[in-house]
Amino acid sequence: MAGEEKPYRVYRGGRAKGKVPAATPRPGRRTADSKGSRRDNQGGSRTDYRGPGARPDRQKNIRWGRRVGVGAVVLLLLILVWAIASWFAFSSGVSDANKRLTPDAKSVLAPESGLLLSHPTTVLLLGTDNSQVGNRTGDRHSDSILLLRTDPAHHRLYYLSIPRDLTVPIPGYGTQKVNAAFQNGGAALAIKTIHDFTGTDINHIVVVNFADFKDLIDALGGIDVNVPHPIRSNRFDCPYPTAARCSQWQGWRFPKGMQHMNGQRALIYSRIRENMLNPAETDVTRGARQQLVMDALASKFTSPSTLMGLPFNGGTLVKPLTTDLSASQLMQLGWVKFRSSASSSVHCRLGGDLGGGGGGSPSEDNPATIAMFLGKSAPQPPTGAFNPGCVTGHTLQ
Repeated sequence: MAGEEKPYRVYRGGRAKGKVPAATPRPGRRTADSKGSRRDNQGGSRTDYRGPGARPDRQKNIRWGRRVGVGAVVLLLLILVWAIASWFAFSSGVSDANKRLTPDAKSVLAPESGLLLSHPTTVLLLGTDNSQVGNRTGDRHSDSILLLRTDPAHHRLYYLSIPRDLTVPIPGYGTQKVNAAFQNGGAALAIKTIHDFTGTDINHIVVVNFADFKDLIDALGGIDVNVPHPIRSNRFDCPYPTAARCSQWQGWRFPKGMQHMNGQRALIYSRIRENMLNPAETDVTRGARQQLVMDALASKFTSPSTLMGLPFNGGTLVKPLTTDLSASQLMQLGWVKFRSSASSSVHCRLGGDLGGGGGGSPSEDNPATIAMFLGKSAPQPPTGAFNPGCVTGHTLQ
């Protein structure tokens, strides 16, 4: 054994003589099998470590992350382009609508107290009857008169319908039917007349030309109106070309229930003054129908489908309008309408001596109804067909 070199073991402290012990796998350590995969001492097989570099699953996640990021950037760019195109198309049409309002009308409007998004505002809505139909050619009467008051703090809207045949003092023209104010002095005189009669400050005005009213609704794709009672009108605005065919025609028909109306149907529905199926209906009932149409129009105007189409029809939507409202204010008004609850909206009407040959004298209860419209008292329903009053959650019939 002398001169024969003995085996040694290596320790952290240096060499030591003796046999090299067999390697004993530690619990949980992995050993390689003949196929190159690693196997732990518990018998489980694991994937062999191939060396430095990113793992395949991590590379796959990175690729997907990049794709999602690129997609998000593209989507944001598309939204930005859509928003810019929508704004320019809409604001261009609103600018034309602003030019159609005379300076004297703008001068008599009450100043706004703040943003429409957060402050109450009152808007006068006038529907002018200058249709090129029958004997109404050149007629400039305000066929529909409606005050709209917003209450953004409570997400609530108030409507006040003023019957067109109600007789009121018109500055400079004596006592006449209220719809003659627009005929005699345009939007400015209509604002003054309704302000003096109701004692309500009017911040903005929107005039809807009935001759183009149907085009607006058609541009929106129609509106949905819930007709409360079946209607068969008298024979006005006959759709047929010959007198013989019109003499056989029974009038316009509207069944009860929810129905989709195009521009022509909505215009006819809002114009009906006589229901052959219910002789008790009056011009006051007609005002209620106009409220239904205006409310449905406002809902469609602020719907997501309308907003998506603004780059293509933004200018067309405001073509029938004459208003002082800017594009930004109309957007704010639309948002207030979108946020409002239909179940809490308050619908009011003024009343008077309107039936059976009455002269249209205003009801002595009109001031109380105006207080309801202004939110100063609780809504109370009308006590008669021609009496004033308010209801919550649905229109007056």
